[in-house]
Amino acid sequence: MNVILVSSNLVKARTLTLTGTHLALLAGALVFVIIMLVMGLNYLSLRYADKIDSPSLRSLVLSVQQEEHQKNQSYLRDSLNAMAVRMGQMQAQLLRLDSLGERLAELSGIKPQEFLFNQTLGQGGAVSTLPQQDISFEEFNSKMNELSLALSDRTDKMGALDTFLLHDRIKKKTLPTLVPVEARWFTSSFGLRIDPFSGKSAFHEGVDFIAEIGTPVIASAGGVVVYSDYHPEYGNMVDIDHGNDLVSRYAHAARRLVKTGQVVLRGQRIAEVGSTGRSTGPHLHFEIRHRGLPQNPTRFLKSTG
Repeated sequence: MNVILVSSNLVKARTLTLTGTHLALLAGALVFVIIMLVMGLNYLSLRYADKIDSPSLRSLVLSVQQEEHQKNQSYLRDSLNAMAVRMGQMQAQLLRLDSLGERLAELSGIKPQEFLFNQTLGQGGAVSTLPQQDISFEEFNSKMNELSLALSDRTDKMGALDTFLLHDRIKKKTLPTLVPVEARWFTSSFGLRIDPFSGKSAFHEGVDFIAEIGTPVIASAGGVVVYSDYHPEYGNMVDIDHGNDLVSRYAHAARRLVKTGQVVLRGQRIAEVGSTGRSTGPHLHFEIRHRGLPQNPTRFLKSTG
């Protein structure tokens, strides 16, 4: 681009040649001046807005401030809602932990006074001499996330422990550890003895409890009745399957009170003491068999009277 300058003070006309680079620089300078001017006006308007008596300017500033305030309020509301949801989840997890803790204490035999799950733990101590700082929202949110993850982890672990203890307790309840009849002693123990009929040494596969006829006989553990009938040698006999190939036997009863296939509970009355079958007098013959092999009942029973 050629620019011709003509003036009465000049002897002859002068010509200026503007290239694309010159035009670009001029345009950039113009844009820069405009931007600086706008920023300056904006600063002055905000800096001295309270001193400028202009309703339109005041309205503009107030609208900008209100918009910014609304954005902050909206952000705070969203943050509080998110924190409330997270707090509700954590409260639910804490309630579950409390119930699990009480259940575990009961299953494990711990006294309730030793672990008060529904009470606040005592905390205290002297004030630190180091300067204290306020917790930022980001730090608080991070701590909430860490606590939530820790609660979930502890809940899963306590749930697994609860299942294990419950299974162990059920397993113990299915072991024949309850003395099947109220008696002070037994006449024949497990092992070799002199047979009362033949007078020869013979292996006794159970224990004999001395009791009067009609004395209640109870299930040593819960299970399913797999035999309830008259046996040529055992007389009126009841066999209860406790699972895991473990069976308890109650023989020489005067009367059977359960039927084959019936489910019985630990301590439930199943028969009455008698002297039926191969017997010399009123007593209860009690056996425990594992996979068909006789076991010493005194190893299972809590006490023998």
